[in-house]
Amino acid sequence: MSTGTGTTLTWALTDSWTMTRRELAHWARQPVQVVVGLVFPVMLLLMFGFLVGGGAGVQGDYVDFLVPGMLALTMAFGLEGTMLAVTQDLGKGVIDRFRSMPMTNSAVLVGRCTADMMQSAAGLLMMIGVGWAIGWRWHAGPGSFLAAIALLLLFRFAMLWIGIHLAMVAGRPEMVQAVQILVWPVGFLSNAFATPESMPGWLGAVVEWNPLSATATAVRDLFGNPATAEASWAASHATLLAVAWPLALTAVFFPLAARRFRRLSR
Repeated sequence: MSTGTGTTLTWALTDSWTMTRRELAHWARQPVQVVVGLVFPVMLLLMFGFLVGGGAGVQGDYVDFLVPGMLALTMAFGLEGTMLAVTQDLGKGVIDRFRSMPMTNSAVLVGRCTADMMQSAAGLLMMIGVGWAIGWRWHAGPGSFLAAIALLLLFRFAMLWIGIHLAMVAGRPEMVQAVQILVWPVGFLSNAFATPESMPGWLGAVVEWNPLSATATAVRDLFGNPATAEASWAASHATLLAVAWPLALTAVFFPLAARRFRRLSR
C-alpha cells in the first residue's frame, strides 16, 4: 500500500513539475508580460513614496511604513497573468488535451500555481532591492525577515487559488479584466498606504480586517518597521490573522478550483 501511495505521489510531483516547466517556457516567449508584471509594483512604490506621499498616523519614517505595505500589495496584484493563461488554455482546448493524457489532473493547476509563485518570489526580491535603494531598512534578525517573506508568499498562494477559480468561472480571456477589477478594492481598501486611524471610523474598521492589511501589519512588525498610533485587536493579532486569512481562503478556493477543473469536460 505504501509503495502504491509513494508511486502516486511521485507521478503527481513529476507531472506538476512538467506543467511548471511548460509555464516557465512561456516566459521566454512573452518577456514583455513578465517585465511589466515585475515593474508595475515598483512604479507604484516610487509613485506613492515620492509623488503622492502620505503617512498620517505613522510612527516613524513613511518609506519604512510604505515598503512592507507595497510588498503585501504586490502579492495581491498581478493575478491577471495567471487568469489569462488559464482562460486561454481553456479556450484553445489545451486543458482538455492534458486531461486525456495519462497524467495527474491536478498537475495542470499545480504547475500554473508553482510557476506564478516563482515569479512572485522574483518580484519580492526586486521590490526589496528597490526599497533598500530608496532608504527602506528592516531592523530585525534573519529569522524574522524570513518569516515575513513566508507570510507574503502564503498570502500570494491564497490569492492565486482565488484567481485560478475565478478564471475558470470566467471561462474567456475577455472576461478576465472584469474579474480582475475585484482585486482592486482589496488592494486599496487596506493599510498599505495609510493607517486606519487616518480614515473615517467605519472605513478604518473595514481596512483593519482586510486580509491584505493583516499581512502588511504582520510583516511590518517582523521587519521592525513603524507601527500605527493605536493598536486595535486586529493590529495586535496581525500575525495570527496573516496566517488564518490565507489558510481560510485556500481552504475555500482550492477545493472550488479543483472541483471546477474536474467538471470542465463533463
